[in-house]
Amino acid sequence: MKVIYIAGAYSSDCEWGRWQNIQHASEVARKLWLEGWAVICPHRNTMFFGTNHDGDKYIWIKGDLEILKRCDAIYMLRGWKESEGAVMEYHIANERGMGILFE
Repeated sequence: MKVIYIAGAYSSDCEWGRWQNIQHASEVARKLWLEGWAVICPHRNTMFFGTNHDGDKYIWIKGDLEILKRCDAIYMLRGWKESEGAVMEYHIANERGMGILFE
């Protein structure tokens, strides 16, 4: 079974926006599981672990990037280009020759 990593916005300017980002990633994760992938959904992995302060978010991004390196493919959620973390994830996946799928 191939492992796919979901990349897209987590942060938002409000808690409701963050919740919507998490929910959307979760819905996509379920769809991908049903398609036969083993799915890593970082939105759920560190859901509400900390604040949006820069010092905190880089802890999560660093760990997410390490997890990504162990995956076979990445799935880019809509609007990923507006997410600093998702842009980094895309570049790593591209440099490593991973499969890249887009919503």
